[in-house]
Amino acid sequence: MVPSAAPLRVLAVDDVAPALDEICALLADAPDVGEVARAGGAVEALRAIPTGRFDAVFLDITMPGMDGLELGGVLAAMATPPEIVFVTAFEEHAVAAYGLGAVDYLLKPVGADRLADALGRVHRARAGRSAARPGAPGARSPEPPGPALPRVDELAVLPVEAAGRSRYVRREDVRFVEAHGDYVRLHLPEGSHLVRIPLSRLEEHWDPHSFVRVHRSFLLHLPAVRELRSDAGGGLLAHTDAGDVPVSRRHARDLRDQLLAAATAGALDGHRGPDGDGGGQGSGGQGSGRGLP
Repeated sequence: MVPSAAPLRVLAVDDVAPALDEICALLADAPDVGEVARAGGAVEALRAIPTGRFDAVFLDITMPGMDGLELGGVLAAMATPPEIVFVTAFEEHAVAAYGLGAVDYLLKPVGADRLADALGRVHRARAGRSAARPGAPGARSPEPPGPALPRVDELAVLPVEAAGRSRYVRREDVRFVEAHGDYVRLHLPEGSHLVRIPLSRLEEHWDPHSFVRVHRSFLLHLPAVRELRSDAGGGLLAHTDAGDVPVSRRHARDLRDQLLAAATAGALDGHRGPDGDGGGQGSGGQGSGRGLP
């Protein structure tokens, strides 16, 4: 249990009785949990959730009638919403789940260690909400503002399909992102992956993590840039170990300024090649290469 945290009041929702029994038993055995209630579907869950009663809802996704994602949207719109943890056998709903503000996404069968990690996330999320709510019970008198509490990092990991198998791509491993309508293609050194999420939405969540818009169709991870190059037509390219990214004229000056600032702060050495080279003159590509500071 998180130190000094009160035991959690938890609701588990699943239309499959054995699965509901299993998650309820795991929750009941967890030292973080003081109360476990159960619901066999979305309608029963809504009846069981008066505002503020439950700290967290462990929610299956595939259910008849209102599914778990729809129920999660209803819960997220409450005045004092419970934290949402999705528990499902399917990986492909993770993006939508985190988009609703879920604190975690568990794949069945759930182990005790993984559940403990999810409960820790619930505690931290609730502590953040309490600290941010003026006049909450036990809240201290107003003080000079301190460092902002971090919000839940919703899209730090994205599920992708590759060769008939599901895997997860970490944000920090992505070199750049390319728009494809309602999808984006994530470019990594070992290949690329198509994910159904608009570029604008990904930009909203990844902008604080050094991903910058350099073109109407591209987001670029600043630490991935090895050098800037000119193409045959005089346009600007940002070279990474996953390929070259076109930089539009309107974004060129901002990119140069951000790269200079990042290099000065020592933030451009995160993606080095096998020989340890993190920048400098490149040997490939068209036109001239301009090494980063």
